[in-house]
Amino acid sequence: MSALNPEITILRALLAASDGFVSGNVLARELGMSRVAVWQHMEKLREQGFAFEAVRARGYRLAGRPDGLNASLLTAYLPPGPDALPIFLHDQIDSTNDEASRQLSGGRPAPFVVIARQQLKGRGRFGRVWHSEANGNLYTSFAFRPRLPPGRMQTFTLWMGSNLCELIANFCRATPALKWPNDILFEGRKAGGILTEARVDADEIRDLVLGLGLNVNSAGAWPGDLVQRAISIAEHTRSAIDLNRFAAALIGRVHLAYSRFVSGAYERSFSELWNRYDMLRGQPVTVLQGDRRFSGVAAGIDDDGSLVLRGERGHTERFRAGEVTLAKT
Repeated sequence: MSALNPEITILRALLAASDGFVSGNVLARELGMSRVAVWQHMEKLREQGFAFEAVRARGYRLAGRPDGLNASLLTAYLPPGPDALPIFLHDQIDSTNDEASRQLSGGRPAPFVVIARQQLKGRGRFGRVWHSEANGNLYTSFAFRPRLPPGRMQTFTLWMGSNLCELIANFCRATPALKWPNDILFEGRKAGGILTEARVDADEIRDLVLGLGLNVNSAGAWPGDLVQRAISIAEHTRSAIDLNRFAAALIGRVHLAYSRFVSGAYERSFSELWNRYDMLRGQPVTVLQGDRRFSGVAAGIDDDGSLVLRGERGHTERFRAGEVTLAKT
């Protein structure tokens, strides 16, 4: 949605005023249109679920917002400018990763963001199903064309995961934990997962999709055994999260983190940021690779993003992939 959209400009002015009023004359002057035209655009916003209070000689105040994700509100929270990422918001979709891949294959310029209120075929690592109901959670994919050699991408998911944890900690005042390589947890229960998919062309990453499923506001509606294994940020903090404002902050953080990764600037802070949220370091763990099991104490990650495991006899092993569980005590 264009940053020049009149409805976005109106929302930005009202959001900046917080609970205060914005003069209709000020809006008309900023938009270069009549007061009647401003009112007509506000009517379009009312159709989306926004409510406004109008007071003579004072102007307009934002009195109500639509429930759930809203494209206009989400865009209004994002800073305007030529670097703003295009956002495609869907009520329902098979998978945001699949849609981002389809758009890339069709030639859509990158970067861009695909968001859905509900996924019918959400998935995680190893093709596992990601529960993706329309219940106040966030299902989003970021599409890039990095043109980098595959060897440069080994730490990409880990870097993005540590940035997501930093965002959650700052925005929600709660400290998540990272479980190598791509899980975000609270209280030992899963709140989010990252799925990175790439297409290699002529020894370089041509298309890259970073998918994120994050339980934000759902509460106690998990099916089956997910009741014991899943959690949302709101459940952990016991307060609802402003989903549109959080999504806007997420988009900004991911965009910045991606730019730092491509430039190589991320290397200065990667280890420190990962270690801040690493839940496995110093813990006895088991790594499963197919039918093979390896046990030891997690010793962090190396420069390539591999999990380092110290065995009973002091030897170390490194794993680029695998299923990790905390060893039972």
